[in-house]
Amino acid sequence: MSTIDDLTRARVAALLTDLSLRDGVVVAFSGGADSAFLLAAAVRALGADRVLAATAISDSLPQSERGPAAEFAAELGVAHRMVDTHEMDRDGYRANAGSRCYFCKAELLDVVSPIADELGWDVATGTNADDAVAGFRPGIRAAAERGAITPLRDAGLTKDQIRAQSQAWALRTWDKPAAACLSSRIAYGITITPKLLARVERAEAAVRACWSAPVAVTDLRVRDLGEGRARLEIDAAALDSLESDDTARTTALDAVRDSGFDHVELRAFRSGSMNDALRGSVV
Repeated sequence: MSTIDDLTRARVAALLTDLSLRDGVVVAFSGGADSAFLLAAAVRALGADRVLAATAISDSLPQSERGPAAEFAAELGVAHRMVDTHEMDRDGYRANAGSRCYFCKAELLDVVSPIADELGWDVATGTNADDAVAGFRPGIRAAAERGAITPLRDAGLTKDQIRAQSQAWALRTWDKPAAACLSSRIAYGITITPKLLARVERAEAAVRACWSAPVAVTDLRVRDLGEGRARLEIDAAALDSLESDDTARTTALDAVRDSGFDHVELRAFRSGSMNDALRGSVV
């Protein structure tokens, strides 16, 4: 179990106080470490009957994320609503320019906010203090414009602090790898379609299923670079292991090719690597 320092304790206390003063909250719950921690904190502060978890269901959410999200909410005794979102109907989202995440978050909040309004509760997102200083995050702007609250950010809780406190609370999501939406794998400028998202999801699942390197892979992305090209990104430890095992490397790369890509390159995983194309641009 992790050791919680005084600063983390103070910030968690501020979070719980903030939540306790609200009539209730609808947590935009993706199933990731941040929103899971926020959901658990809301239950501690308000009780399960004043908390609702809302998970957006669309082509951009991997199938593998849906079951665990429902199970986690059930473990907390929280009502869980799967809501259909239709970001693909928004021209700005499909166009996949630098502001794509704005349209995604706008769609989510436009679907979830009426549910919260009917209950008389706030909509809360899992934005943390690191997100607030991470640079280009158009989704945060869309949520703010629609009145969503950000209790983790307001309490000053960082990603590391959230993971540490999640472990202390015995939440199974404490060490869950980041799992951004499937659209984040598509290079900017390539029109988003359900077919492209399904191909990326299929490729990532295939690599995990055939993984045979000595070191287990945690972070894994298949980036669609366009024109049949893909980039397989895996965490540094797994990459070192894969590069020292010709058979395992060939098997992993073939799994991506067999999923519908012609050319595959291999690199170390880096969160947000697709955003490199936005440097110097105005969106």
